Amino acid sequence: MNNPNRPTPDLASQILERETQERQALGLLLDRYLARNDQILVQKTQMGGSEAYIGSVTLEWFASRVRFASRLPLFHHKFNPDTENVEIDAETIEEIQQRPLDWSRQAPLAQYLAVRKSHKFPPVLVVLNQPWVDNPNAAEWDTNGRAIKSSAEFMPLDKDGKVGLLDASEDVTIFALDGQHRLMGVQGLMELIKTGKLQRYKKDKKPLGVFIKVDDLTTAYNVDPIYLQNLAKEKIGIEFISAVVAGETREEARRRVRSIFVHVNLMAAPLSKGQLAQLDEDDGFSIVARKIAVTHPLLKDKSDRNPRVNWNSATVAAKSTVLTTLQALKEMSQRYLKYKFPHWKSSDQKNLIPMRPEPEELEAGITEFYTLFDYLATLPSYQKLEQGVETPKLRRFSFEKDGGEGNILFRPVGQIALVQALGILVFRKGFSLEDIFQKLRKYDADGGFSEMEEAKSLWYGVLYDPSRRRILVAERDLAAQLLVYLLGGIDHDLDRGELRLALARVRNVGGEKTMSFEGKFVKPREVGLPNVL
Repeated sequence: MNNPNRPTPDLASQILERETQERQALGLLLDRYLARNDQILVQKTQMGGSEAYIGSVTLEWFASRVRFASRLPLFHHKFNPDTENVEIDAETIEEIQQRPLDWSRQAPLAQYLAVRKSHKFPPVLVVLNQPWVDNPNAAEWDTNGRAIKSSAEFMPLDKDGKVGLLDASEDVTIFALDGQHRLMGVQGLMELIKTGKLQRYKKDKKPLGVFIKVDDLTTAYNVDPIYLQNLAKEKIGIEFISAVVAGETREEARRRVRSIFVHVNLMAAPLSKGQLAQLDEDDGFSIVARKIAVTHPLLKDKSDRNPRVNWNSATVAAKSTVLTTLQALKEMSQRYLKYKFPHWKSSDQKNLIPMRPEPEELEAGITEFYTLFDYLATLPSYQKLEQGVETPKLRRFSFEKDGGEGNILFRPVGQIALVQALGILVFRKGFSLEDIFQKLRKYDADGGFSEMEEAKSLWYGVLYDPSRRRILVAERDLAAQLLVYLLGGIDHDLDRGELRLALARVRNVGGEKTMSFEGKFVKPREVGLPNVL
């Protein structure tokens, strides 16, 4: 029995044909609109009472049509054309909506887009402004100073008014509210594409006199010039808000826009150095540090003891039970392995972004660093951890509450200095870890790394500041050089003389008074170096 509600084959084919024709017609219509640069297909959204329009634009369009917020007419009399920032003073502090631009970031951002095949920028938030907005006598303001229309002209294409075209003609000015540095990076990329080079700047846009060149990128990263040209047509997400909406006064509009900017930035907390080290999948030193942190017995988490690694902070409190930080492990990895894998960190002169090492190299780096920690774990100070002694007891100074050993091996700065010295000795001078650690174990057992707050310690004035009674970071490289000397890595008398002068300098307490290892005030020339181990 035939179902009267079932469409006949002819009717079904007609419906399908009609749907096909409608899709084709819609496609032709969209092609016609999307080919224009003065209109953008967007979806209208509303959140918290604020209307917005979400779409996408090419990088080329973004770079040429969007301006920095400092270009808003509101700031024209306080605008600094050299830095493209607004000069902050008593008049503008209430109006300013943006943090100062940091022009030193432009070249790295542009290089990131040019070199990373998997690059990605988040969508940007921009403000649509019309000429009448900054003219209080314009017809678009009523007698009470309220706007009778929005500065965003939206033409809906559907019956609900959710999808349509946004006017982006030349009369409309567009300012980046959130994403100024992304804009800066894309503009740098466009300059690189068009001219073949990009000037590097200091933060305040003063030229450094060094250029990033397409030839450098081609040589270092095998970047195809045709691929580079095609980047201009890639698209970035963009969200538009109106500088003024219907019913607002100019002051209300300014407050709304500023409030949105503040909220956007408050929600986007910056990553700590430790968090960056956790997430970085391109920097070989970070990858090696993470691997050692979770696999080596000295560091990895175990159920029967407190964690040994602080994953977020770059510092370790005196009472903390951790041994080190991920950020310190990354620096240790870099300072140890950079002599074996110098290409893991690109040339500062060219400022090229380091690429993820090949798997074989990464494995070799992990093996080298793991072996180093095998040896570090044999030091008597670290052996105490296996005997149940907690790190605060070994880290704290003797004068602090509950007292401690004041051992540099339980401070990140001391750990980094030691590993830096070992990198020099192993990879530059050809020493063996076995020979080095035979000496270090005896030095450690004799208290060489402990009581840094005492004048008898080599680390007094180097890693310990006697005047402020706290850790000193500024002389970390000097500490590394002293370790190289102790382990027999400095042969020339001139180098030893310079090292002695540097040691006397940091132990100086004013004028001709220098603290000797015996705790007496002596003349600087009377401070000598300890014997080589």
